[in-house]
Amino acid sequence: MLGAAMGFPVTLCVPSNVSLERKRILQAYGAQVVWTDPADGSDGAIRKARELAANEPDKFFYANQYGNDANWRAHYLGTANEIWEQTAGQITHFIAGLGTSGTFVGTTRRLKELNPDIRCISMQPDSPFNGLEGLKHMATAIVPPIYDASLADRNVEIETEAAYIMAKRLGRSEGLLVGVSAAAAVAACLRIAEEEAARGKEAVIVTILCDSADKYLSERFWEE
Repeated sequence: MLGAAMGFPVTLCVPSNVSLERKRILQAYGAQVVWTDPADGSDGAIRKARELAANEPDKFFYANQYGNDANWRAHYLGTANEIWEQTAGQITHFIAGLGTSGTFVGTTRRLKELNPDIRCISMQPDSPFNGLEGLKHMATAIVPPIYDASLADRNVEIETEAAYIMAKRLGRSEGLLVGVSAAAAVAACLRIAEEEAARGKEAVIVTILCDSADKYLSERFWEE
């Protein structure tokens, strides 16, 4: 989108098994796409992007979202303060999925400064082979340089099927059409909420609905 608007060419490295909608969106914007082996997931795309940038440094600027401090700082300076203000400082739990990890890292660092007692919980798929596009299974993936595992008070693993079920539930009962990683985040929130309720505690739990359903509507789970 930015490349089309500002007149510079964009080359993206993308696993070839991403959703049909995602492919069509990139085509519509005129992006040059290098398709990588689906078995290698996002790690394969990262390695290919690094290779292209290294081989032709005069041609490519490698934005490196996984290792660029501007990523987490955007959430440190923006997202966290918005959450604090909009909850009037009453937030008790923050939950976010791990992709580049920038949302979790930046938001958590700032929220912990505002109130060290806020529980910050990371969420990721429960296995390396999953359908949660955009999220990383950190134990088996290339760990982003900006990721700091010590920040999490806890990590929650979510099954692909649970995210699919939640995506349908949010659409049909809440009027929210979200993507699978956002649905996984909501599933994690409900698990934490149930645990807190079982202990007789009230909680103000915040997450990020980081993707919409428009890139996933061709997926079969909507009809299952």
